[in-house]
Amino acid sequence: MSDAVRQSAVDPVGTPAGEALLDQALLGGTARDWVALLKPRVMSLVVFSGAAGLLVAPVPLNPVLAVAVIISIAAGSGASGAINMWYDRDIDAIMRRTARRPIPAGRISPDGALIFGIGLALLSVVMMWFASNLLAAGILALSILFYVFIYTMWLKRRTPQNIVIGGAAGAFPPIIGWAAATGSISALPLLMFALIFFWTPPHFWSLALFASEDYERAGVPMMPVAKGARRTRWEILVYTAFLLPISVAPWYMGLAGRLYLAASLGLSLAFLWYAVAVVRDRQDASGVSLTRDAPAKAAFKYSLIYLFALLGAMVIDHWIG
Repeated sequence: MSDAVRQSAVDPVGTPAGEALLDQALLGGTARDWVALLKPRVMSLVVFSGAAGLLVAPVPLNPVLAVAVIISIAAGSGASGAINMWYDRDIDAIMRRTARRPIPAGRISPDGALIFGIGLALLSVVMMWFASNLLAAGILALSILFYVFIYTMWLKRRTPQNIVIGGAAGAFPPIIGWAAATGSISALPLLMFALIFFWTPPHFWSLALFASEDYERAGVPMMPVAKGARRTRWEILVYTAFLLPISVAPWYMGLAGRLYLAASLGLSLAFLWYAVAVVRDRQDASGVSLTRDAPAKAAFKYSLIYLFALLGAMVIDHWIG
């Protein structure tokens, strides 16, 4: 525990000493640094998938309340990112990809980031409760706690399955959006959850293949570090193959129409083609790429397009249908 946090237990925030401590923790960093603390790229995907769950729900939500729900999901995602950066500041400082983040670069204090993250998390859950219902607020709280305690603090540094299990945190938003509109959970948001859950490993392991040196330097047991590059490539292919039947399932179950079917087949087969290219990448005897993991980089970029396009097709199909 830091000296600042110990002192905060003695000096309540309402006292002059406590207020000075809070000011010291929160001052520093530009607006851009505080936004970076929220992991905006991750947030954009979380917000989009949450909005997709909201838009395909059979019960329309008041537009003002719908905006409040989306803001709550964004705030919850940002809070998770801020607390993640607070906890991972030691390994972020070691990895080239993350060394310039606000905390390891010294632009924002760790205590300030933690206070900001916790405050934003509480605000997001309360706002969701007032804007929609207790079920949606409870699932949002669960997703934040899962990401912080299960993925960040428990799994990430202990097992190469960290992304597989921890990926559930990023798969909750469609369920949150649906629950906010309906007050219940149904088959379609659960299928959307499964889609994102199985999408996360090939998406993240493609990144881990060409960032494996960073993870090895930091001692994080990502799949390429713990099991090797060759095993990782085959895992990417297996999980991508699972996406094909999962993506088609909404149509098969009568929950989506032909437009979505065409999009899901085309997008999933293209993703599978990228995964095959990752496996067929020229490698040395240890499985290390001889092409600087160009296929893995291409698969990573396509995986982002895949999920946005697939969820977008689901929304369009719903409204047209």
